[in-house]
Amino acid sequence: MGKLPFDQIGYWSEIKLDIVREYASAYSTILAKQPPIRRHVYIDAFAGWGVHISKTTGDFVAGSPINALNVRPPFCEYHFIDLDDKRVASLQEISVERTDVRVHHGDCNSLLLREVFPRCKYEDYSRALCLLDPYSLNVDWRILETAGRMRSIEIFYNFMIMDANMNVFWRNPGKVKQSQIARMNAVWGDETWREAAYRREKGLFGDVEEKGSNERVIAAFRKRLHEVAEFKYVPNPIPMKNTSGAVVYYLFFASQNEKGGKIVSEIFEKYRGR
Repeated sequence: MGKLPFDQIGYWSEIKLDIVREYASAYSTILAKQPPIRRHVYIDAFAGWGVHISKTTGDFVAGSPINALNVRPPFCEYHFIDLDDKRVASLQEISVERTDVRVHHGDCNSLLLREVFPRCKYEDYSRALCLLDPYSLNVDWRILETAGRMRSIEIFYNFMIMDANMNVFWRNPGKVKQSQIARMNAVWGDETWREAAYRREKGLFGDVEEKGSNERVIAAFRKRLHEVAEFKYVPNPIPMKNTSGAVVYYLFFASQNEKGGKIVSEIFEKYRGR
């Protein structure tokens, strides 16, 4: 396994792993002792190799799948998803001795709705923690909306703001490719992202459309998670940066559970100023 091309991750990615691990441990502890819950499930929709290499130290770093498998008390089920066949093979090797793990090969946008979320129904007394950790803007809004309306699934979600700024939120929106607009529509769920990404200002020769701030976009997306996806608790997300200090994505948490929202808010605040 040492010769595989593991992803190299920076400081903030290691922080994200710590955040998810810390909450997963608290979540499993609570759900394992909470009647009448029959099953609590861990879902990793972009599971990757299961292992990373730290850019800071050069050492191996356990990825979110391994962290989840080490949580005690354990989850009842684990679902790891990836598109890449070599990563899937790595995940299968990591979990080969576990009968509670299923590794899925394919696109999470279809697999989650078709195979995984149906195992997490509220009326079946099942609950789930789902990590949506994409490399770019490629999680369909219907995934978030379905999770929220099911009332049984809590999510961590990376909103890839750098991808949006580089490919969609241009200062001249008329020059953005239709393929990029379609991608943003899928991520946002409709075209109302334009209202957040741009604002109209009075100019010398009439109204001028100007690019909005990251904060404006993120506030609007947080509001959508509340009002459209119907998550009750969406703490203020935490910005995750690259080595240059630029924000690459915002880590969101969304839940129907007040206790979960409170725990994650406290975890976010602990790491926010680092």
